Amino acid sequence: MAKKKTIFDFLEMKQRGEKITWLTAYDFPTANLAEQAGIEMLLVGDSVGMVVYGYSGTIPVTMDQMIYHTEAVRRGAPNTFIIGDMPFLSYQKSIEDAITNAGRFYKEASVDAIKLEGGKRVTPQIRGIVDSGMVAIGHIGLCQYAIKYAIRIPYWHVVLRASRRQLGNTLSSLFSYFL
Repeated sequence: MAKKKTIFDFLEMKQRGEKITWLTAYDFPTANLAEQAGIEMLLVGDSVGMVVYGYSGTIPVTMDQMIYHTEAVRRGAPNTFIIGDMPFLSYQKSIEDAITNAGRFYKEASVDAIKLEGGKRVTPQIRGIVDSGMVAIGHIGLCQYAIKYAIRIPYWHVVLRASRRQLGNTLSSLFSYFL
């Protein structure tokens, strides 16, 4: 079994042009099979709400549900880099909420990183999480929970607006680590 990679290993792989294998997992058996297959990174996504619970979107997913599924994935893949996806409103309200909930992922589910969406508007939360010693990974693109509200706007307009914001959001999120 290869040793578990770190965020720095992934950065080096990216710089060398190597491919990184990811998979989304919500349970022990999937995580265990992924680790046996050599998958390097597993995301426990808030899409668990739709895939496992049958919700119509990701908004109803709670921190407790995310912790529960992430714990199972960690037990199934103890030597794989695990990312916990911060669910809707677990970090948007305040820096304190962001740090507390990211900390829950680390303490209760032994994640290697957390993922959050939002770009510029959540830069203070990202800084708080990183300053607290945790790894935060940003999501670039259209937020899943925003799709529900985007249906009322012509699709091309949503895509153009989202694309223009992506670069600014990405740069803002990246620079938050260095400011």
